[in-house]
Amino acid sequence: MSTVIEQAVQARLVAPAPRMDTVPATLRYDSEDPFAVRMAFPAPATLEGVEAVWAFGRELLADGVDQPAGLGDVRVAPFGYDRTVVELHAPEGVAVLHVRTAELRRFLRRTRHLVPAGDEHRFLDLEHDLRQLLRDAC
Repeated sequence: MSTVIEQAVQARLVAPAPRMDTVPATLRYDSEDPFAVRMAFPAPATLEGVEAVWAFGRELLADGVDQPAGLGDVRVAPFGYDRTVVELHAPEGVAVLHVRTAELRRFLRRTRHLVPAGDEHRFLDLEHDLRQLLRDAC
């Protein structure tokens, strides 16, 4: 049975111009995909005018609030006393966001209450996933 945690956050978009725009985002965690978190941006906040969703490792987010983490499309690092930087790298460019570290820690605490760190494998339904793969291959 899937249990989903969602939490709205305000991200500050770092842009070349001196001001920083606030961008609404939603952090999402689903116990059926226990290794991942998702960060969704509503259509009005994107250049294409459609919702954008970035999926990345829960462990990456947890590590990144304390020390720089990530080498690929998503990078997370502490910034100052109360902010965390989330960098989203895409072929179209890079979005650099500042998110309140306390909001990220609260979200991570909630996810760990649902699925403790290190127990993610216990929440995987490998038989279901294998059936889906086999069905898609036919």
